[in-house]
Order: sequence, then C-alpha cells, then structure tokens
Amino acid sequence: MSSVKVDIWSDVACPWCFIGKRRFEAAVADFTAGGDTVEVEYHSFELSPDTLIDYAGSHSEFLSKHKGIPEAHASQMLTQMTELGKTVDIAYDYDSLHTTNTIKAHELLHLAKSHGKQLEMKERLLSAYFEEGRHVGQIDELADLGAEIGLDRDEIVDALKSETFLEDVMADKAQAVAYGINGVPFFVINGKYGVSGAQESATFVDVLTQAAAE
Repeated sequence: MSSVKVDIWSDVACPWCFIGKRRFEAAVADFTAGGDTVEVEYHSFELSPDTLIDYAGSHSEFLSKHKGIPEAHASQMLTQMTELGKTVDIAYDYDSLHTTNTIKAHELLHLAKSHGKQLEMKERLLSAYFEEGRHVGQIDELADLGAEIGLDRDEIVDALKSETFLEDVMADKAQAVAYGINGVPFFVINGKYGVSGAQESATFVDVLTQAAAE
C-alpha cells in the first residue's frame, strides 16, 4: 500500500475543471480500491482575472469576447459542454450562470482548507456556479455557501473583506507560473508527474499507479 499526493490547479469558473474533477474522482475510487490512498489539494488559478464581479451580459457574450469568436460559435461551445457534462452527472445551466470574477472564491477555498474542508468547498462552489446560478463573486453569497458546508459565516465575511487568504491565492498562482501551467485543470502527482486537462479516468489511474510504484 502507498500514498500518492495530487496537487490540482483549477478555477471555479472552468467547466473542464468540473469535468476533470469527476473523472479524477472516478479514477481515485478505482485506484484506492486496493488499499492505496490519495491526498488531494486544490490550488488557485484564474482563467480570466480581469472579469468584472457583476458582469452584465450572458455567458455566451462573455465567452465570445474573451476568446474573440462569434457569439454563435460561443453558444455552440456551451451547448456541447452541457452535453458533455451529462456524461459525468453535471447539469450545466448556462442560462442561469452569473459570470463573475473568482478571486474571492479562491480565498474562500483557502479558508476552507485551513479548516480541513477544502474538497467539500470546491465541490460546493463548482455546483453552485455551474448548476445553480449562484453568484460566487459576492461575499455574502460565498459566506452562505461556506456556511452550508459547516464553516462559520461571520469568519468567512471577515476573512474575505480583509483579504486574509489573498496572499495564499497569489502564491498558488506564482507556483503555477513556475511550473509553466497556462491552462487548467492541471494535476501534479507526487510533485513529479504533470497531467494537463480533463483526461479520461483510465489515464489518471495509470499515472497514479506509476507514481505509487515508484
């Protein structure tokens, strides 16, 4: 039996990160069936750090401007992503989605990590953003989401207003630069193997098995 450490760079507003999370979790379930263990830690990455907290347009409009493509093409991409999400039990709802800046959500993830609840918080934020139309750029909304998994609401508000965990977010982003990460999700296994993108579960199983053997 062995233990494998996996560091994952990810953004709350990244649909591929949500799909990658599902595929990776399926791989972990297969890998740990024999008694091996996997420790997972999420790290901050912002795909679009200049996004307004209260972006007024639709997500297809945002994607069109962000990628420099026609809005019709952006809408088609969102439709395809919605269909792909169904294959891993994700119900993307782009009609209700609030496009927003994710810096505060990343600060909340670091607060949750300090309480041993980072994995729960990551799942809650992704589901809230992509499936429930919750506004994950607003402090009050983030405090509500944190409270839903057992964190202290007042502590969240105080920490986010005072930017208590902003330095940790920036450190994650700096480490991503040092690793040469320019897209997410990105998985670093035992500080040695890098896996880019939402790979199929079998690929993750292979890498975990190789890392455990070494």
